[in-house]
Amino acid sequence: MSSGGAAADTAIYSMGPALAEEDKSLGEKKAAQITVLDGEKAFPQGEYDLAHTEEHYDPEFPDDVYPTVEQKATLRRMPDTFPLRAYAIAFVELAERFSYYGTTIVFSNFIQQSLPPDSPAGAGGANGQSGALGMGQAAANGLITFLGFWVYLCPLVGGWIADAKWGRYKTIQRGIWCSIFAHLLIIIAGIPQVIATKGASIAMLVLGIIILGFGTGAFKPNISPLVAEQYRRKLLCVRTLKSGELVIIDPALTASRIYMYFYLMINVGAIAGQVGMVYCEKYVGFWLSFLLPTAVFLICPFIMYFGKKHYVLTPPTGSALGKSISTIKMCLQGRWSLNPIRFYKNLKSADFWDQARPESYADSERPAGLTWDNAWVNEVARGLDACKVAIYFPIYWLPYNQISNNLTSQSAILNTHGAPNDLINNIDPIAIIILIPLCDMIFYPMLRRMGISVSPIRKIFWGFIMASIAMIGAALIQHYAYQESPCGNQAATCEDADGNNLIAEGINVWIQTPVYFFIALSEVLASITSLEYAYTKAPKSMRGMVQAIFLLTTAIANAITEAFVPLAADPLIVWNYGVMAVLAAIGGVAFFFTFRDLDRAEDSLNDLKAGEVDEIHAIASRREMEALADRSHPHTT
Repeated sequence: MSSGGAAADTAIYSMGPALAEEDKSLGEKKAAQITVLDGEKAFPQGEYDLAHTEEHYDPEFPDDVYPTVEQKATLRRMPDTFPLRAYAIAFVELAERFSYYGTTIVFSNFIQQSLPPDSPAGAGGANGQSGALGMGQAAANGLITFLGFWVYLCPLVGGWIADAKWGRYKTIQRGIWCSIFAHLLIIIAGIPQVIATKGASIAMLVLGIIILGFGTGAFKPNISPLVAEQYRRKLLCVRTLKSGELVIIDPALTASRIYMYFYLMINVGAIAGQVGMVYCEKYVGFWLSFLLPTAVFLICPFIMYFGKKHYVLTPPTGSALGKSISTIKMCLQGRWSLNPIRFYKNLKSADFWDQARPESYADSERPAGLTWDNAWVNEVARGLDACKVAIYFPIYWLPYNQISNNLTSQSAILNTHGAPNDLINNIDPIAIIILIPLCDMIFYPMLRRMGISVSPIRKIFWGFIMASIAMIGAALIQHYAYQESPCGNQAATCEDADGNNLIAEGINVWIQTPVYFFIALSEVLASITSLEYAYTKAPKSMRGMVQAIFLLTTAIANAITEAFVPLAADPLIVWNYGVMAVLAAIGGVAFFFTFRDLDRAEDSLNDLKAGEVDEIHAIASRREMEALADRSHPHTT
């Protein structure tokens, strides 16, 4: 899409008329030859938009050739490659997810199911059901939901600390050691002698969950931005392939690719942890299921330490959050109204952001608190748009959350033919591992060649729809399981006279495969894209915080899930899945119609230069740019 001309006026609606006029005038300007900085680099002839003028030249890549408006509208776009150091950091995420999912995958059985009579460690054996605390499905669902809420609430603190105080590297390292301590407590909860004293086991488990939240909160919002920051190119550039085809290398598509393979690493870790630990649980006991993930996690701090000198590390920038709030408060002055309709119109006004732009004031009239530049206001506006996109994600996570509790419980009432019931949900990460390279190398390029937009908003919309389809499938399986169960719609507590579980013998557990496949497809479309969107649209000094806001939507979804706990038990589970399907479908449609205009703004939003929030940061930025101009191949910042 071209960001010049009439389309740009609509595309950058959220940035105010000043930016629209600037973009339009530059887009219509014919440039015979635009010399850049030291005179050694020049743009080719053509029309140029806002992103490709002197102030947007990238000295870190002095040989890049930037596309004209015509080229942006006609050339095929493709992602770039990214450095090997990004894979090293992604491996740390793999190990962390191995430990997290390997541990939590057995929580449902550990909490819900009773201790087998012949196994003090909780192992069910080939034909038995593993268990330990025997607290029932509602208690298991409640504790697991709290865990999901807590570990995605804490990133708000971790993201802010990394951006403002510690930096990403130090925050991640401290989060790792905090999580390791939490895992040690959970290991104690799974020791047979501790399980025998049920209260002590519950206490260790709950304390471990709480501390795990702090560790994950420091780790999770910062690890994916750290991976993405290893790729340094910021602007579109033109490149000729070996085939002779002229293409545009798009940093936004590169960020999308980085996050796709980052997510693949997450799921490699998840499936390795989950498959291995459910067999440890079934044939050895819970203590081993908790011990092995901890051992793998111990690798992480050493990879981070020995690789530090090779990583691109962004230093903390101070409290940019406070400056963002001050920027928004300045824009709200004079716009408050008790009339909600009038207030809404004031918020949607085309000149909303102008009150915070320095260019709107003469030097003598400039407010004392206005210490930023125009580009900073544009960044805040773009970041706020990204946060608005996050509003609908709690609805998306509601059906996804069924994996960790209700779908695992559903598999326990089906015929597993000797397989652990909590093994089945590994279809989800397996499908993701297969779908990611297929989408990256086949489906997305094919759609781009056909001229079909593979935009973030559209991908997220279809992610909602796939989640809805998955829940319809789960509802149908539950319905037929009730019909097949000897106890009818009380299938979860169905036992014979000797206390052995009775199941729906005629329904094979692998019938859940399509449910997990559609959930996996929805993750590739919606979950990965949300991480990418949070990174590419957030101000550089607030990437951890904006990432944490997107993670917060998972915490909100887990809190909302608590309201559905009464539906998460027989005989109402069919209704539970049905409600999730309807919510996901309605949420997806509402999401698309709310944010479809953001697709038109994609190039303009991605091309915004980084703003400065005060004079100290401006000086630091200028020094960094001068240093980069003197180096043709920088390694770290």
